[in-house]
Amino acid sequence: MNFIEQFLNNAEKRGLYTEIFSIKKSPTSPEIKIGQKTFISFSSNNYLGLANNNKVKKAVIEGVKIYGMGSGGSRLLSGNTKVQEDLETSIATFKGCQSSITFATGYMANVGAIPALMNNPYNKYFPKYLSGGINKSTIFSDELNHASIIDGCRLSKSKIVVYKHLDVEDLEKKVRKYGKRNSLIVTDGIFSMDGDIAPLDKIVNIGKKYNVKIMVDDAHASGVLGNKGKGTLEYFNIEEKEVDAVMGTFTKAFGGVGGFIAGNAKLIKYLRIAARTYIFTAPIAPPIAMGLLESIKIASGEEGLRDKLWNNADYLRNKLTDIGFKILGQTHILPIFIGEEEKAITFSKKLFQKGIYAPSVRWPAVKKGSARLRVTVTSSHVKNQLDRLIEACSQIGEELKIL
Repeated sequence: MNFIEQFLNNAEKRGLYTEIFSIKKSPTSPEIKIGQKTFISFSSNNYLGLANNNKVKKAVIEGVKIYGMGSGGSRLLSGNTKVQEDLETSIATFKGCQSSITFATGYMANVGAIPALMNNPYNKYFPKYLSGGINKSTIFSDELNHASIIDGCRLSKSKIVVYKHLDVEDLEKKVRKYGKRNSLIVTDGIFSMDGDIAPLDKIVNIGKKYNVKIMVDDAHASGVLGNKGKGTLEYFNIEEKEVDAVMGTFTKAFGGVGGFIAGNAKLIKYLRIAARTYIFTAPIAPPIAMGLLESIKIASGEEGLRDKLWNNADYLRNKLTDIGFKILGQTHILPIFIGEEEKAITFSKKLFQKGIYAPSVRWPAVKKGSARLRVTVTSSHVKNQLDRLIEACSQIGEELKIL
């Protein structure tokens, strides 16, 4: 166990061990309490404010009264409830897909679905009827894809070909070179550390041209991107049938916890007996599922939450850019590029001293020399909270000679 002590000592000396704060009350609100002090938070993924919505909370409480706290088993045993089936119908309809399957977390959705898509677990039992197999499949993955995608790719035992971030020319070149009978292109819709959007329309065209399956991780886009918040497909006016699988999460715009895969009915039926993270663990707790049904209903409505979110994001981006900061991406995730790891850590600490919580992100989460503050806005933020961040960033930026 000596290596653990050595690693921890080195990580702490180099400032790589992330300090985790204990947050009192709701961690998803624009204002949070750490210790005895109140902070404005720009770190939550509660993009539409639904985690704290009174209708959603009422639905969760009603769910506890009906179902109790947990499911008591996996979906294949005693844990399958009507509310979970209703949730799957609701999110499939929202995403414009035939069907969906839910998982306890978004991470588990990717880690379960990707191996099942690429290497059928029943090959050795039904070799005559099933294609694909170990070393017979290839996955093309954007270099900045989420860790859950990376882990899902590794568990699939497929050949993994990484292409340059958002670079469709590099992708097509590698598909031509390495594409096989059973190939998949997988990409985030919105990238969590850069706030940029995958060129899904061009990726879909490559998939059609070379007969390659497409999977998109819409975790940060569902509920947010597109006129009705349906995600990256709606944003690019892509039909559901043009993409093989759409992954999403309930933990961000919908304000709860859990993940899902949406697609055609046969795919979803197959995943119910092939995705290990669905079969061998408990599902989303029924009370949370009830809250999520209400969240999807609100997100599907005309309450203006997306407009508030995008207005806040545009305002903050424009003001910070005018001051002289480099803001990455073009979405509600606004990474303030700093560069040096030590400077990013110091910047975040100085914001903390001013009552603003905006964590720094540095290597190994991003490349060395590309440290940033990962700022996220929500529809719940108000103008004076945004202005406080802008003023504080201006002062600290000059102090640290970033501006």
